[in-house]
Amino acid sequence: MRWWSAVSAVLVASTVLVPGAAAQPASEPPPQSTCANPSGVYPGAVPWGQRVVDASRVWPLTDGTGQLVAVIGTGVDADNAQFAPGQVLPVRGIGAGATAPAPDCDGRGTVAAGIVAAKQNRSTTFAGVAPGAKVLPVRYLRPGGNSADSADPDALAAAIVTAVEAKAGVILVAVPSPVDSPALTAAVNDARRRGSVVISAASAKEDGAVTYPSATPGVLAVGSLNQQMQPVQRESGRHLSLAAPGAELVSVSAGGQGKLAHRWPVTDPSMAGAYVAGAAALLRAYHPELTPDQVITRLTLTANRPPGGKHDPRQGWGLVDAYTAVSADIPPDAVGPGGPVPPPVVGAIVPAAAPSRPPVNEAAGVLAIAGVGVAALVGLVVATFRRGRQRGWRPGRRA
Repeated sequence: MRWWSAVSAVLVASTVLVPGAAAQPASEPPPQSTCANPSGVYPGAVPWGQRVVDASRVWPLTDGTGQLVAVIGTGVDADNAQFAPGQVLPVRGIGAGATAPAPDCDGRGTVAAGIVAAKQNRSTTFAGVAPGAKVLPVRYLRPGGNSADSADPDALAAAIVTAVEAKAGVILVAVPSPVDSPALTAAVNDARRRGSVVISAASAKEDGAVTYPSATPGVLAVGSLNQQMQPVQRESGRHLSLAAPGAELVSVSAGGQGKLAHRWPVTDPSMAGAYVAGAAALLRAYHPELTPDQVITRLTLTANRPPGGKHDPRQGWGLVDAYTAVSADIPPDAVGPGGPVPPPVVGAIVPAAAPSRPPVNEAAGVLAIAGVGVAALVGLVVATFRRGRQRGWRPGRRA
């Protein structure tokens, strides 16, 4: 598709950092008392992932205020200065994750939370997708563990239950599990029934492997792209719904000792889910009446399609488009690009509405519909003109 190639070319050509930005921190890294290793304060151009998602276009309409996003994985360091006081709720530990000595020794949860909701700051060009949202960190991984070795699906299920009970409208599984369990499937189904959108990155590292709950029905599974718009994760399949940036990223870092601290470049397919979680928070804040299935339908219908315009097993229905998802005029009974949405869950509950939204200029949907009408009218005029010339502008005969 021409659009996809053009975006890729523009991003590659425009990724210009302040000289030395990628290699030299803007300031001395803060003292280390946790496992995470900040790179400094990010001084470069607006990060490419931030540019391509372009959530700042949505902020005049909503910045996600009123939404609670649960980040499930390794915890979150709330002391980073790019989080507002009280924006990150206290970490809740599940199972072995309850014994970790630091808010986020691993660091992945803080990176994900920053992509979701970090506030704007004059000292850096980096900012989160939904800076008005709040974050609930839920840690279920064994302290010091890394992904597959410490990802217990039953503990992950308990973490999802905790997020639902806290009334999180968006649940991001920042570190999915390589194995499934009945408890995990049940937790996802209950979250959907009670009004939470569950998002998980498809981040398996081997061909043919899948992660959970990414492959669980009803979950919005996210593929990962680099700056050339090429997939970077090995996982693939019909269960993928969307794609988002997942390589050479910038975000906040754990271990900043209360100061502004970033980590870059970060290449981790799991982080692609954070961009979609931020977009979902913006969408839920502006359209609080939508069910989880309707949120997923909007996000997939408005995605920028991959080459060929069809579903791609590693990119889903394409790159997430936060602005169009929020602003487009889409009927509530619209069907997603892959066919009918999953059947409704009996007794489904929609989370409490966010503050009332301001008027929106839904130009994208209106202009699209108007364009179809104009095209039809032009075609009719051209056909009439041609027939008139053929007849020498004489009236046609009636039967």
